[in-house]
Formats: sequence, C-alpha cells, structure tokens
Amino acid sequence: MSENHAPRRIAIIGGGVAGLAAAVRLTELSPRVEPVVFEAEPQAGGVIHTVHDGEWMIEKSADNFLTKAPHGTRFCEKLGLTPELLETDPARRRALVVSNGRVTPTPEGFLLMSARAILPILRTPVLSWRGKLRLLSEPFVPRRKDDSDESVADFARRRVGREAFERLVQPLLAGIYTADPERLSMRATMPQFVENEQQHGSLFLAARRQKKQERQQTPESGARYSQFVAPRGGMQAIIDAAVAKLPEGAVRLLSPVRSVSQVDAQWRLEFEGREPEEFDGLIVATPAYHAARLLADADERLASLLEQIEYAGSTIVCLGVRVDQLPELPTGFGFVVPAVERRKIIAASFSSLKFPNRTPHDRLLIRVFFGGALQPELAELPDDQLIELAKQELGELCGLTGEPEQVLVARWPRRMPQYHLGHNELVDQIELQAASHRGLALAGAAYRGVGVPQCIDSGESAAERLHAQLASTPSG
Repeated sequence: MSENHAPRRIAIIGGGVAGLAAAVRLTELSPRVEPVVFEAEPQAGGVIHTVHDGEWMIEKSADNFLTKAPHGTRFCEKLGLTPELLETDPARRRALVVSNGRVTPTPEGFLLMSARAILPILRTPVLSWRGKLRLLSEPFVPRRKDDSDESVADFARRRVGREAFERLVQPLLAGIYTADPERLSMRATMPQFVENEQQHGSLFLAARRQKKQERQQTPESGARYSQFVAPRGGMQAIIDAAVAKLPEGAVRLLSPVRSVSQVDAQWRLEFEGREPEEFDGLIVATPAYHAARLLADADERLASLLEQIEYAGSTIVCLGVRVDQLPELPTGFGFVVPAVERRKIIAASFSSLKFPNRTPHDRLLIRVFFGGALQPELAELPDDQLIELAKQELGELCGLTGEPEQVLVARWPRRMPQYHLGHNELVDQIELQAASHRGLALAGAAYRGVGVPQCIDSGESAAERLHAQLASTPSG
C-alpha cells in the first residue's frame, strides 16, 4: 500500500490464537493497517487458558503443540518466546492405552495408524495373535483404486484390520479429534496415510523408507512426543505475547459482535448497546456455527455452508494429587481409552510429567477427558459427578487413592470441529463463496486443521489474502 493512502481498518472477530495470529500478521504486512480484534469473553485466547494457582500451573485446554508444522514455532519466534519453549521429558516419550482394563504401553514405533517395526507388534499384549498377524500383513493389502473420500474407520479396518483399529487407531485418534471414526474423513485428517498407500502401496513400507533424520533418537509410540513443545509459563504465554505485540487498544475484550453486513465497500459491525462501526476488511475467526450466524445477512449461502460443519464438545477434569496416592508413577505422558473398553473417559494426561515445574514438589497433575462425539452426554454431567467419575476411573485404571488436593473443571461445549466425510470439498465451497466478497476472509480450526500451529497458519493466511486483496485497490 502507498504511504499516501489512508489507513486500512480491519476487524477481526474472535480473539483466539487464529484471530490474534491474523492481527499480528497484518501489522507486519503494513504499518498502514489497523487491526481491531473483537473478543466476546473477558480474556483473549479462545480455548487456550493457563491457570496459575500457587505452584500449580493448569492448562484448561491444549498443554503443548506440535513442531512438525513450522507455524507454531515461527509464531513463537516472532513473539520472542523461542528461549521459553520446553521439550517434553524424553524419559516418558510414549503413549499408553487401556487394554482389558489395564494401562499398557502402545507398541514402540506404532504411530497413529502405522507400524514401524515388527518385534514390538509381536510382543505387545494389546493385540491377540490374530490381530498381530493381520496388522503385520498390511504390506500385502492391495492399494485402493477408488480415489473418493474414505472414513478413518473404513481405511484403518481395510489396511490394518479390525482389532488394530479398535484397540490402537480409534483411541489414539479420539485423543486428537474426539470424533466418530466412522464419519471422520481420511483426506481431511490424515492425508499423509492416503498418500503413503497410493505412493508406496503400504503404510508399513512407507514408514520404513522415511529418511533417517525423521526418526527419533529414543523409542516412541502412539503420538510423537518429542515433537511437542510448550512455553515455560504455559500456553497462555503465547496469547499474552501476541496481545502485547499489537498496538494498545487493538484487542477489545467483552465485545461481542451481533451481526455484520456489507455496505458498499465497507463491512459494518453491529453491537448491543452502542453504535455500529465500519471497516475496510473483515476476518471472522470464530467457530463455523458462530460465523454462520454473523454472516447470515451478508450471504445466506455462505452461512448455510458454514452450518454444515458439525462440532463436538468435551469436559476436562483436572486433578492435583500427591505422588504417593499412586502405586507408581506412569511410564508415559498419558493414556487413551478404546471405545470397546466401554469406560466413561476418552483419555487421561499426566501433564506435570511432560514439562517441569507445573506442580508443587511430589505432586502430580492429571487431566481426565470426558465426552466427545461418542459420549456427548457425559460432558454435560454436573461438576461433582464428573469429579467422582474421574477419581473412580483413575482408581480402577491407575490405582489412585484418596482425595485430590487441587480440582478444576474446564468445559468446552461445541469447540472441536468434526472433519466428516467430504470436509475438504465443503471447505473448498466455503472458501470460494467467501472469496466472492471483497474484504472478507475466514480463519480458525473449522477449516484446514485443528492444532495450534494449523490455527496460527489459518489466521496468518487469512491476513495475507485480505491484505493482498485490499492492496490492489486504493483506499478512500
């Protein structure tokens, strides 16, 4: 933009990590851009919220992020947080799974859907001999010729067998997407496995052929924990640093937007109890169903498309206990629970074992997850019932005794977008329809990835698209 042009005012609805990343990127692209972030809640960050209570540091949602996609680490670098990023404890970099009522290590080298070594599969007690042989026969399964979308459940059963799907794949994915694998899209959630099948004919052979530098130095299983990092002060540090990097007053808290409309070349935002404001551009970085309500007057078709993205919710019960309340410390960072075990929880995470200085001395922080797409009713139970269920499940599975010293319940209704079959095609339609409006962009977890790095990328990409579009036309 020319320095002679008037400043461009850009409204960003939603002060989660995607909205804040968009705002920060806009200030980098041009000093003549004035982003204003409207957040309905009393603090920015969306689901990212770190609670500090004495020596306890409790994450109410995400407690780390993956480094495989570079967007998270790059964002932390520009915020000056790189020296603060901590890696997970290498001594416990493995996932655990409940098998016949016992918490058991997942086979070393098994990552989400793919085995990387034969001996750990043969030795694992998680699978029967029939299940092991079926999993190890994966290289002989013909590649699929139909290029249409396929559910995670159908893909996994076809390639690794029913038992490996039920005992390993389903619970590991539930820990990420809290979804129904019968409806979850492979192409939207794990396209790398679809590509591996087509290019190598086998997930096992593809994994074996990966470059040496991509392999980890210590045995890992389930999720690749060495790729997880978090700021020393908790995930909230990312949010606070992003807000601090923006101009003073750029983030307006307790500022819910009632509706938006396009008036000539401007976007008008309506509020309760005060005058509307007009902006040169608009980024909507809220859940898809909320974006649909906001944009209903501006574009009925776009709103209808956005409403087709379904959501699931979950509730996290955080318990702080003494180490001696467990018979022994867990050997991993957490465990996932297969649906076939018919238990009340999705997973549990030992947060204080991932990173140091999260609890007082000789204390352990455990986060227990309820709900998701398969048991939505459990997430809606009252706090006292969920706390009792968490203690009961941990008692039966981990031997937890006594009462917790610290308790926190975090509820996240309708916060996890469900990437159902046909999701990529739906998002293509949404993006095409949004692009028909000058000065409009969408961002957030609803579209191309649910992780923190993907949300950051979504926000930054929205900012870049909007800036390029507005830069091509003179301001008034």
